[in-house]
Amino acid sequence: MASHMVPEHIKTRIAWLYYVEGMTQDEIVAETGLNRSRVLRILAASRHDGTVQIRVTTNLTHCIELERALEQRWRLSRAIVIPEPQDPAQTSAILGAELGAYISRTVTGHSTIGLGWGKTLSNALPSIVPRTPEGIRVLSLLGGLTRVSSVNPSEFAWRVADRLNAECHLLTAPVFAPDKPTQESLMTHSGIAEIFSRARSLDMAIVSVGALTPNSVFYEYGLLTRSEIASLEAAGAVGDVLCHFVDAEGCLVRHEVNDRVLAVNPAELHNTRNVVLVSGGWHKLKVIRAALKLLKPSILIVNEMVAENLVAEQG
Repeated sequence: MASHMVPEHIKTRIAWLYYVEGMTQDEIVAETGLNRSRVLRILAASRHDGTVQIRVTTNLTHCIELERALEQRWRLSRAIVIPEPQDPAQTSAILGAELGAYISRTVTGHSTIGLGWGKTLSNALPSIVPRTPEGIRVLSLLGGLTRVSSVNPSEFAWRVADRLNAECHLLTAPVFAPDKPTQESLMTHSGIAEIFSRARSLDMAIVSVGALTPNSVFYEYGLLTRSEIASLEAAGAVGDVLCHFVDAEGCLVRHEVNDRVLAVNPAELHNTRNVVLVSGGWHKLKVIRAALKLLKPSILIVNEMVAENLVAEQG
């Protein structure tokens, strides 16, 4: 039987015996009557699906210093800086885990949460502790992908909603319309217009950013052609915030791609009580800096190297 078919109470008991009571795997085999390979699969699945969450509780002094400096330099309510991982490819997963922990700590009942998209945000899912508060509403702030993907904005929104026992509202249209007239027509649809209306008074918005590279997710998922990406770069774009392409100062670039995007304009999130910006990696430094200028977030979750550069910038 596959590990995902194991009854929840058995999986929880095995995780408890191993991580809390400190029993060895052999002792758990003897206690439960399961074979060793199955116990190993169950323990691995428990880490992957968020049943077990391991956190190092000691703080690194340098990261704490960077957090305080970021808060002062960028006028943040809170900065969270993760230590630079040995493998840079793990940056997104670690940032996502921090975001999941933050959501679990701070989301309360009767609140409306707007969500962006991306691999970093999707990595938060296993770390979101399932909740049952009443009156939570989750909104996807952008349209979906026409090709199936693990980072589809719509799937991410409903999976967060499921974790939080929330009502979910999806922007049921492609994230990029084929042209401006089609985009304008779709914007008049009552369901889509409702999303944009609700987005003007969010309690929390959770946003990541994307760098503009020839092999970016926009090209990978067939959203933009390489010629369109090159054209955006020529117009001064350094990346995107909610699929709106911005320059180094955080201003939307004048380009036809921005004219046909179906997503909440990040500049319109200023009435949101709590804007959370989560992103990291050297290749995203320029667009993270631009997003800080555009969004003026209250919370920033970022990696150590990017934090050092953001602190060093004069302003």
